[in-house]
Amino acid sequence: MARYTGAVCRYCRREGEKLFLKGDRCFSEKCAFQRRSYPPGQHGQGRKKSSEYGNQLRMKQKAKRYYGVLESQFAKYFDMSARQAGMTGENLLRILESRLDNIVYRAGFAKSRKESRQLVLHRHFAVNGKTVNIPSFLVKAGDVITLRSIDSEKIKSSVEANSARPKPEWMTIEENKVTISRLPERDEIDFNVEEQLIVEYYSK
Repeated sequence: MARYTGAVCRYCRREGEKLFLKGDRCFSEKCAFQRRSYPPGQHGQGRKKSSEYGNQLRMKQKAKRYYGVLESQFAKYFDMSARQAGMTGENLLRILESRLDNIVYRAGFAKSRKESRQLVLHRHFAVNGKTVNIPSFLVKAGDVITLRSIDSEKIKSSVEANSARPKPEWMTIEENKVTISRLPERDEIDFNVEEQLIVEYYSK
């Protein structure tokens, strides 16, 4: 499957804020956004104006990059959210939050979503007792995600590093198990995004 393999710090610089795509590095002096907060490229420091369409595009790109999904995946999620009852923008964020790689990251088993995708691909987790190696797997309320590799040093290191990070109230986290009590409400998603701009982008 296609996957961007370039420098993800460019994403933070292009969107004008930290997207926390590289785990510990984002909190260190090595963070590229702290050293160069302007967009990458030859004309990065000269970009000033932005149109209505440009703002909508940037918001869509920001959300896509934050959750680490491809363009086709993101469009698919938007179509799914548009068919559901309720507000399309909130439905979209709820779908993105329910991805298995995001659940693993939110629960503190990985330092970044990129790392959580790798852990899922390497079959470290099971959903309702069945091993799942698909990062885009969408969990539902009531699902139980179990850590199969209890002795993994990498996961232990991530859990220790993320111990002080606030955990979502919509999931119950135990030593090697996560239970999804319900899907999150909009005010429980700590992502600075104006989802209505994304809806407007796809509604054109």
